[in-house]
Amino acid sequence: MMQKQFNMNKIIFGFVGQMASGKDTAANYLAEKYGGKNFSFSGMLADVLKRFYLEITRDNYIKISEALREKFGEDLMSKTLAEDISSDDHQIISVSNVRRPSDVAHLKNLPGFVLVEIFADPKTRYERLTKRGEKSDDKSKTYEQFLADHQRSTELTINEIAQTAKYKIDNNGSLEELYKQLDDLISKFK
Repeated sequence: MMQKQFNMNKIIFGFVGQMASGKDTAANYLAEKYGGKNFSFSGMLADVLKRFYLEITRDNYIKISEALREKFGEDLMSKTLAEDISSDDHQIISVSNVRRPSDVAHLKNLPGFVLVEIFADPKTRYERLTKRGEKSDDKSKTYEQFLADHQRSTELTINEIAQTAKYKIDNNGSLEELYKQLDDLISKFK
């Protein structure tokens, strides 16, 4: 890991974008190159699913997310992440998988929070999704199923949130091109 220290206040990047647009890739890159830390809404949900020995599928993510939000409030996960981030000492923090207004409800009040949209064309995202197979049902997903997934409750407000992003990153190119844009973004905060 290459760690760089900056003379700056804590900066918190919230990454919003459609599925397989590169949010986790961006967050992981910043953590690895700059010694930052990555938090994610899906990470919390994966912890719960694994604890109950449930399969890591998009359906199960959605079910557990909706159940928790219904029983404990829409902003439950945002509140939890905001608390975790507040007590973290890293200068650079990434929050991947920002999807709903309630996801930014508490994060936007943290000093140094910046919302960043990462976008890519649907065909590019589909190829990435099926190639990586992050969830057990991704590898066998058809393009039509992929497009239908965009109508799921977890995806409906992404564009609304993305419109409020201060920075936009085009991830239709190579990893090197993505990394260059992320390095340029970081340089704005030095």
